[in-house]
Amino acid sequence: MRHRKKGRKLGRDKDQREALLINLIKSLLFYEEITTTEAKAKEMARWAEKIITLAKVDSVHHRRNAFRIVRDKKVTKKLFDVIAPRYKNRSGGYTKIIKFKYRQGDNALICRVKLV
Repeated sequence: MRHRKKGRKLGRDKDQREALLINLIKSLLFYEEITTTEAKAKEMARWAEKIITLAKVDSVHHRRNAFRIVRDKKVTKKLFDVIAPRYKNRSGGYTKIIKFKYRQGDNALICRVKLV
């Protein structure tokens, strides 16, 4: 049984999964729109929502926690200076997942994830 077990495994072990999700979040925050499979998009959106909520309060502690996840100074700066102030009066729902098409090789559902 999978009671109280959050998250998707995405066919990878823990380290590879974390690296994949961190890179997807970094790309989403930098480009503000990316295209990926549905399972990766849903899992990545969970993490991205938490990071954006963290960035709404601009403090050194929150910047360091965000940098620990994102691991890129330019993206962290953009997160706190551009993205977080945009959602100051919004209490969640910062990402939008749009189902796009099916991939030809394995018929996986491709989605476009964008910041609202």
